[in-house]
Amino acid sequence: MMGYTALMPVAVPKKKRSLLPLLTALFLLSYGLMTMLIVEQGATIQSQRNMIQVLMPESRQFWANKGKEIDARQKALTQKNSQLPSNQPQAQNPSAHAPSTQAPSTQAAPQSRNGKVAKPQAQRPPVPASDLGDDRRMLRSI
Repeated sequence: MMGYTALMPVAVPKKKRSLLPLLTALFLLSYGLMTMLIVEQGATIQSQRNMIQVLMPESRQFWANKGKEIDARQKALTQKNSQLPSNQPQAQNPSAHAPSTQAPSTQAAPQSRNGKVAKPQAQRPPVPASDLGDDRRMLRSI
């Protein structure tokens, strides 16, 4: 008998497609883009720093001139007020005839520094008694 050999299909191994080259290319591309971004940000920050350094003296000069202008206005206003006659007729000032019923102010008048008028400080409202805690029962820990 002749040898009967059955031809069995031989499994040919399939070629596995690897994603490694594609992932490597994407990795290199992303790092290249990130490097470009960092370089561009550095250039932008440097140009902003240069612009600030150029504009700073101009800003200082502007605010110095603005301060001189305010001082000049303040001096002109005080001179104008000092040149007004101090003995005005009492007929023009009706409050001079009636006694004052207002209580004296408890706030201090704004004090001037270097010819500038200070802003009055805002008063805080009083704290209600219900908001005050009992100090004896407060937990104190370090």
